[in-house]
Amino acid sequence: MAFARDYLAELARLHHELAAGGRYPGSAIITAGGSAYPELAVEYLAPLADEQGTRGVATTVVLRSGAYVIHDDGFYAAMSPLAAPRSERSLRSAMHGWARTLSRPEPGLALLDAGKRDLPFDEGFPIPQRIAGPKSIPLDPDAMVSALNDQHTFLRLPGSAATELPIGAVVRLGLSHPCTAFDKWRLIPVIDDADAPTPRVVDLLHTFF
Repeated sequence: MAFARDYLAELARLHHELAAGGRYPGSAIITAGGSAYPELAVEYLAPLADEQGTRGVATTVVLRSGAYVIHDDGFYAAMSPLAAPRSERSLRSAMHGWARTLSRPEPGLALLDAGKRDLPFDEGFPIPQRIAGPKSIPLDPDAMVSALNDQHTFLRLPGSAATELPIGAVVRLGLSHPCTAFDKWRLIPVIDDADAPTPRVVDLLHTFF
């Protein structure tokens, strides 16, 4: 968090220096990211907003917290002040991966039909969350993804859970880092309810990465 404070403080200092030196040709726009630390971006940059120019240069502050659109279950969920349990009105992920069980090559291992081409992995592997389908099949809370290759996910199933995932079962995966999920898909299916036994696709969203 210290590096974020240092960066924002330097950005504010630079703005004051440019404004005092008459270096702006007109109005100023101060913008920064803030998906991980939006409260810090607001703390340091909001005081710079002066759209009427009453304190000198007309200044607009724009906060670019892109991950708020869908949030995630990994990287940002672990640090965002807007994630549960750090916020009473917390963000929750609006994007998941869905992968079918292709094979059970050895005890305790299932191979799913999604991999690096389909799912983000730069800020952590996908997180197994539930098994979809009309039959209620529990997913062991200790289940984990141990590796991804181009087209497959290696799902490790501990203990008794190793016998409870049949071929063809669909697993919902929590994702980490929305940006590198969006850039893999030109069209993203929208489903009616991610918690439904058999979710239905009801729309498609275009991406423009």
